[in-house]
Amino acid sequence: MEKVNLMSKFDLIQEYYQPKSIANVNDSAFKIVKLKGDFIWHHHDESDELFLVIKGQMKIKIKDQDDIHLSEGELVVIPKGVEHMPVVEEEAYVALIEPYELLNTGNVQSERSVYNVETI
Repeated sequence: MEKVNLMSKFDLIQEYYQPKSIANVNDSAFKIVKLKGDFIWHHHDESDELFLVIKGQMKIKIKDQDDIHLSEGELVVIPKGVEHMPVVEEEAYVALIEPYELLNTGNVQSERSVYNVETI
């Protein structure tokens, strides 16, 4: 058992859209990521994805639905198979709960894909 300070872990992250794992819970990882700008449209075939805004604000665009706007302390679960794209105007700190091996770009492989999530 190890106590983790979220803000200290966020201080270790230098790049946007590069998730880092900070804890494992059963078959899921608790990951954190700094976001700024637009990501890419993608979906996850096999897993839901939880977004929790720790600092700042973000929008998640959803294909054929209204955008989801999240502020500090708010979360949403994007169900598996739902096409989505995070958009962040100013830097946001976000926590993710998802399977450890979940590819951040889901069904899309690109220069933004993170294949081996670092644990910090």
